[in-house]
Amino acid sequence: MKAVVMAGGEGSRLRPLTLGRPKPMVPLVNKPVIGHILSLLKKHGITDVVVTVQYMADMIQRYFGDGHGLGMRLFYSVEDTPLGTAGSVKNAQAFLDEPFIVISGDALTDIDLTKVIAFHQQKRAKVTITLFPVPDPLEYGVVITDANGRIQRFLEKPGWSEVISDTVNTGIYVIEPDVLDYFEPNKVFDFSQNLFPLMMEKGDPLFGYVADGYWCDVGNLQEYLRASGDILEGRVRVGPLGTEAQPGIWVEDDVQIAPSAVLDGPVFLGSGVRIRAGAYIVGPAVIKDNTIVDARAHVERSVVWANSYIGEAADVRGCIIGSQCNVKGQAVIFEGAVIGDGTTIGQQAVIHPNVKIWPGKEIEAGAIVRTSLIWGAQGRKVLFGRYGVSGLVNVDLTPEFAAKLGAAYGATLPRGATVTINRDAHRSARMIKRAIISGLPSSGVNVLDLRTVPIPVARYYTRSTGAAGGIHVRVSPFDSRIVDIRIMDAEGRNLSKEEERKIERVFFREDFRRVHSDEIGSIQYAANVVELYSDGFKRALDMETIRKRGFRVVLDYANSPVSLVLPELLDDLNCSVVGLNERIDESRVSVTEEALEEGLAQLASICQVLNADFGIRVDAGGEIVYAVDDKGRIVHPITLSAAFADLALAAHGPGGTLVLPVSAPALFDDIARNRGGTLVRTKLDLHSLTQEAAGQQATLALDGRGSFVFPAFQSMADAMMSMAKLMEWLATLRTRLSEVIAGLPEWHLAGKDVPCSWEVKGAVMRRLHEQHKGQRTEAIDGLKIWLADRRWVIVLPDPDRPLFHVHAEAETDAIAQELAERYACIVESLKG
Repeated sequence: MKAVVMAGGEGSRLRPLTLGRPKPMVPLVNKPVIGHILSLLKKHGITDVVVTVQYMADMIQRYFGDGHGLGMRLFYSVEDTPLGTAGSVKNAQAFLDEPFIVISGDALTDIDLTKVIAFHQQKRAKVTITLFPVPDPLEYGVVITDANGRIQRFLEKPGWSEVISDTVNTGIYVIEPDVLDYFEPNKVFDFSQNLFPLMMEKGDPLFGYVADGYWCDVGNLQEYLRASGDILEGRVRVGPLGTEAQPGIWVEDDVQIAPSAVLDGPVFLGSGVRIRAGAYIVGPAVIKDNTIVDARAHVERSVVWANSYIGEAADVRGCIIGSQCNVKGQAVIFEGAVIGDGTTIGQQAVIHPNVKIWPGKEIEAGAIVRTSLIWGAQGRKVLFGRYGVSGLVNVDLTPEFAAKLGAAYGATLPRGATVTINRDAHRSARMIKRAIISGLPSSGVNVLDLRTVPIPVARYYTRSTGAAGGIHVRVSPFDSRIVDIRIMDAEGRNLSKEEERKIERVFFREDFRRVHSDEIGSIQYAANVVELYSDGFKRALDMETIRKRGFRVVLDYANSPVSLVLPELLDDLNCSVVGLNERIDESRVSVTEEALEEGLAQLASICQVLNADFGIRVDAGGEIVYAVDDKGRIVHPITLSAAFADLALAAHGPGGTLVLPVSAPALFDDIARNRGGTLVRTKLDLHSLTQEAAGQQATLALDGRGSFVFPAFQSMADAMMSMAKLMEWLATLRTRLSEVIAGLPEWHLAGKDVPCSWEVKGAVMRRLHEQHKGQRTEAIDGLKIWLADRRWVIVLPDPDRPLFHVHAEAETDAIAQELAERYACIVESLKG
């Protein structure tokens, strides 16, 4: 016997899942829905099949081809316009020269087709309709038969008052070929509405076979979830799902499950799935191919399609997530929600129950989504954050994305301009860097590849060679899964907000400049990169004074590229150096807070044993310094910043200028006053700090977290120059770091973060301003509220995350902490 599989349906009730595929191609555990139907036909010896297709027909044809891979022969009948159920089968009449079975390609069933065919033959029927009892027949066509199985009546979607049977039409028919002669080709004709009533009028033998087993229409999103669960729980026989790795856990090839992950079946994991440490999967759950469930994520009673990412500590319950979706860390998706393909759910965002999000949407971090997002509704379009363009590698930042970003950046520069590019030692940064390089020349921009050098070296080279800008690609120092792309201007500084917006406009509008083939930019390796930096470095220092002092230092290179540059410079400065972690190691580019503390403790103990003048640890990019003094004590970043400020102004003499953020404590005012210097406060972001430092011709700029800028040398933070300047100042002033620290005023700071959704951030700031009218306040960055001479609070909205930062200073730690907590409560109350 032959078969006709009807696969032309759009599946409008399954939207947004069917916006990118026809309903029969919706994945159902380990196969598309139609794949289960084809397997059922083959199981019953039916291998010659016509598939009728209309909506997105090519997707079905490409996926299954001629059926050779299934051990079947597939033919396709394509409708240009919908012809109804019978009309579409009529299109394939030339193939149907014997009794044939018609079955829907978008339902799930294990009905015994052999028994249906035998019943048809036994009754010598013209048409046999397969019937199935359902608990709620109101949404279906109810069919009433006599005791012999002959159909007496059809009821199409009856009310309860009309229901006299619970057996419904499954859309599975056995049909004699001459029945197709009852109507004309290329006309809309339906089995239930037209053909079967016509046959009843003619008195043809029309029978109904009441089947047992399993049947589900998969007609809506709830039925889709139910069908997935029924497969996993064995209520429907669909054949093997893969390897049963443990009871109730089925896996395909190349699945990795962390030992500490907990899986409570039934669960299906597609090929290439990764389940990270501490993840918790509660069945029935389906996680399709190449999806990553990150550490401590919770997935319960949900279906997650292929190539998606469920972020760290995300919570996904009773929902459906489409393919290539990105659910960021700590996001929450509630029962009944459906996330369309290619959607990004930002960190800590909350998707309320039954919300549907159409494909390609971007929900910003911390957003609370209570209503469905369909056409045109989308989260904000922003590329740049605090660390440049950042995202999970191969999730947010893919090679395609990086090439597009390179083309967008290039389009904002003049044709023929040159851009430098470098990276850290990690393979993720290498991949993204090469992708960016592929995009830049397409806009007529030349590329100078600096390979792997510390960020300050790349910035200095960019500034010194007349390049139009530069790019540094690194793995985040805080999380090895994240890549940061930092774009710099011609001065080697981070881009201004306006320059970032220019790139974003080109990127999102895809308004790329594609030059003619003879204008495509060149790609070359840069020459003498380290040598150029080293020459400038030496010119910026009093080399002789440092040499005479003969410093003994312990230097932790933190396995960074700083070890490619600094050792030779320190030799020139007559320093006796004990180097730690000099070998570049891509596995240690990112360092946890605990590992950093352990490293500093080790550095302190070595400094004490060796009686070193001081110890320095640099960060992986060569921008930030951590210090240990000559007594072997770890120096707090604010204390180190104060020591640098005091030394810089003392060495400069009266008239020096310090630039620092508005959140820095009052001890810097004391230092500036005592040394006859000037103090300028700026916004907390590094671009504002460095721009102000350049404009003021500052002696020193600092951020209070270990970044120091020497504008006379270059315009951004440089850990190598910071170390050299510290030696120069100590030698010039004939002092030791511990003595400088001992002479500093006390400081007492506290801080607290307050979560706040994006929607009310502006209202909170407005209410806070209104509440403190008439008081002494500053609005340099956020709102700084003065409560006394050395007592203040800053409330600062985070630019990238849905929260506020509260900073407070007071006469003691306890009072500062009390202030921070009090204003955190005030912010909480202003959220409404």
